[in-house]
Amino acid sequence: MIRIIKFVILDIIKNKIVLAYTLLLAIFAWSAFSLEDTSAKGVLSLLNIILLIVPLVSVLFTTIYIYNSAEFVELLTSQPIKRNKIWISLFIGLSGSMAIAFFLGAGVPLFIYTEPSLSLIMVSIGMLISLVFVSLAFLSASITRDKAKGIGMSIMLWLYFALLFDALVLFLLFQLSDYPIEKMMIGITATSPIDLARILILLHLDVSAMMGYTGAIFKKFFGSAEGMVIAFFLLTLWVAIPYYISLRIFKRKDL
Repeated sequence: MIRIIKFVILDIIKNKIVLAYTLLLAIFAWSAFSLEDTSAKGVLSLLNIILLIVPLVSVLFTTIYIYNSAEFVELLTSQPIKRNKIWISLFIGLSGSMAIAFFLGAGVPLFIYTEPSLSLIMVSIGMLISLVFVSLAFLSASITRDKAKGIGMSIMLWLYFALLFDALVLFLLFQLSDYPIEKMMIGITATSPIDLARILILLHLDVSAMMGYTGAIFKKFFGSAEGMVIAFFLLTLWVAIPYYISLRIFKRKDL
C-alpha cells in the first residue's frame, strides 16, 4: 500500500501539472497580499481562488489521472492486492498531493500576512475543499468507464457547486421571500461544500453584516464553537461519502 502511494506521488511530481498548479497558487496568493492595502482585502481576493480555482483543478486533474492510470490499476488488480487497498492508496496519493500543493502555494503567504487563527482556518478549509473535489472525482471516474463522460460529469459537479447552486438558492429566496426560511437556509447550505467554506471564512472575517438577516442567522449558528465543529464535520462527510460510494462501485466493478 505504501509503495503504491509513493508511486502515485512520484508519478504526479514527474507529471509537473501539480507543480505548475502550486506555482500559480503562489503567484495569485503573493500578488493578492502585495497589491491590496490590508490583509483582509487580500484574504477576500484569495477567497475567490480557493472557492473556484482550487475545486476545478482538484476535480479535473484527479479525474484525468484516474482514467490515464486505468492500465496501472488493472495491473494491480491482477496481483494479490485487495481492491480497497488499491483505491485508498490512489486516494491518499492524489488527495495528499493536492492538499500539499495548496498548502505550499496559498498556505505559506496566508501564514505570513494574516493572523494565525484566520490563516489556520483558511488553510484547513482550502485543503478540505481540495479533498472534497478529489473525492467527487473518484466518484465520477468510478461510475463510468468512458473518459469523456467522466470528465464531463466532474465539470458538471464543479459547475453546480460553484455557480448553479447559488443561483438556485437565490431563486428560492425570491420565491419564498414572504416566509421565514432563514433557518431552513442553514440546512440547504450543508448540501454545498463550497457554500459551507465561504460562510465559514466570511463569518471569521466578521463581514456577516454584509449578508443581512440571513448572515445574522449564520453567524449565530456557525459563529459558535459548536457551529464551527459541525461545519468542519459536514465538510469531512463531503470527503468521506463520495469516496465510500466510489469504493463500493470499484470493488464490484468488472475491469
